[in-house]
Amino acid sequence: MSKDSPRIQTVKDYLLRLQEHICDQLGTADGGEGFIQDSWERDGGGGGRSRVLEEGRVFEKAGVNFSHVHGGRLPGSATAARPELAGRSFEALGVSLVIHPRNPYVPTSHANVRFFIAEKPGEDPVWWFGGGYDLTPYYCFEEDAVHWHRTAKAACEPFGPDIYPRYKQWCDEYFFLKHRNEPRGIGGLFFDDLNQWGFERSFAFMQSVGDSYLDAYLPIVEKRKDTPFGERERNFQLYRRGRYVEFNLVYDRGTLFGLQSGGHTESILMSLPPLVSWRYDWQPEPGTPEGVLYEVFLKPRDWI
Repeated sequence: MSKDSPRIQTVKDYLLRLQEHICDQLGTADGGEGFIQDSWERDGGGGGRSRVLEEGRVFEKAGVNFSHVHGGRLPGSATAARPELAGRSFEALGVSLVIHPRNPYVPTSHANVRFFIAEKPGEDPVWWFGGGYDLTPYYCFEEDAVHWHRTAKAACEPFGPDIYPRYKQWCDEYFFLKHRNEPRGIGGLFFDDLNQWGFERSFAFMQSVGDSYLDAYLPIVEKRKDTPFGERERNFQLYRRGRYVEFNLVYDRGTLFGLQSGGHTESILMSLPPLVSWRYDWQPEPGTPEGVLYEVFLKPRDWI
């Protein structure tokens, strides 16, 4: 094995440590009873470790999932853009998380980092890294958006000046609800099919993204978690959570891959919020705090 060959165990060790660290820090920030753990096995091969915090003091629901699954044939969601990989066996490892805060002034956030390898006898393995993180605010705080994107940019800077703009744009395009003609939030980073740098550098980039997530999110949580709110703000939060559900069930590649590959359903759907509402053809009043979200924040822009 060459020095730059994929090392699955090394990736797995990092992902398990990342899950542990994120859960420790989120549990401390919440100040409640912390996460429960559910270890599971997949009938088709592999398994995972899901950790969920429900009805916390700060987080209404937080899920941090580690999975390592393998099988004899890649599901359609993984080969739709790369049909040449159809029929290959695969291993997929990743950490994926979604945080739904209790206070509407604290944004929802999502992050994941993952590694895929697809193999076929007599041919070189095909592997790649992917991941990123994005922020879904309900109310607009310019300084929070700037901090989020500055942290994302700092994670990318060691890998070249063009990386952050490229992966920011990809995030803006990916987390877009076509049927609503609106973005899910204010974006962040999204990357996939990363292998052109070789294993060591690609792995280092994935770690930089994973390690920077809490630096991006927790300062916002600490700043906004005690902001007073009432029924109006809570109702708007529940309404906007509907967009989160729509995206995850209609477009999200990770959700589709998990369901198509026979993954653990509870873990795949733990990203969904505990409470959500839909209203028929509702529109916020222009100029209100809710209207400003649509008028100003839900527009792709250079936050830095």
